[in-house]
Order: sequence, then C-alpha cells, then structure tokens
Amino acid sequence: MNRNCNRAVVICVIALAACGTAQATNNGQNQRRCSDTTLRGLYVFGATGYNIVADAAQPKAILEFIRFDGRGAIVSPAATVSLNGVITRSPPNGPGSYTVASDCTGSLVFGPPGPTFDLFVTPSGSEVHMIQTGGAVPAVLQGVAERVSD
Repeated sequence: MNRNCNRAVVICVIALAACGTAQATNNGQNQRRCSDTTLRGLYVFGATGYNIVADAAQPKAILEFIRFDGRGAIVSPAATVSLNGVITRSPPNGPGSYTVASDCTGSLVFGPPGPTFDLFVTPSGSEVHMIQTGGAVPAVLQGVAERVSD
C-alpha cells in the first residue's frame, strides 16, 4: 500500500511539473511583440511636470490629442499647455514621428524641432506611457496617452 501511494505521489509530481513547463513555454510563445503598427488611432495624452528655467521649476501640464498612423508618423489635432499658469494652445495638426521596438519601448519627437519622449507601450497598444527626454528647455514631464478611437 505504501509503495502504491509513493508511486502515485511521484506520478502526480511529474504530471504537475510537465504542466508547468508546458504552460511556461506556451506563455512565451503567445507573448505579443510590438512595432510601429502597435500604435494606431487617436489617443488622448495627459502629462504633468515642470520646465526648469534659470534653475527654478515651473509647473507644466499638457492635454493633447495624438493620432498615430501605424507607420511612424503622428499629428496632433489639438493641444493645450499650462506653463507656470499661462495657457497656450498649439496650432492643429502639428506633425511628428515615432518608433516602437519589439520590446515595446520607443521614442517620439514632435516638430521638428520639438520635444522628444521615450515611450513605453502596452502590447495591446491601448496605452503609451511617455517621459520627456529633450526639448528647448530642460523638463521633468511624464504622462499617459490612452487610445480613444481607431
């Protein structure tokens, strides 16, 4: 009886290990990779942070629509910026470009010349986390763009 019980335990352990290995392999195969086509459609981008002017931090907030074309180009149909309490609106359809690598990281530039951002894209493309990496003045700015339509 004890011998049969030990065999049953060993068989169960082997079966569970095989299921875990198969599941880990399957999850790796189903993992989606990113590319420029991951971003397609209209997104709303909201970000807060600061511009650094004469070593002083000036609060900054942005709300903006960004249309990604799935091929590396963007346009911004509308954008509103509050910089140290002063409101400005950008002209419609400002251009830019972006790239997305297979690991779902990328970069975006508004303009030229405009601010640059590093991108962190969800594999579904529903959200893009963005942090400003360059521009006319030093800045600390980060936010999220969320897809609102295709």
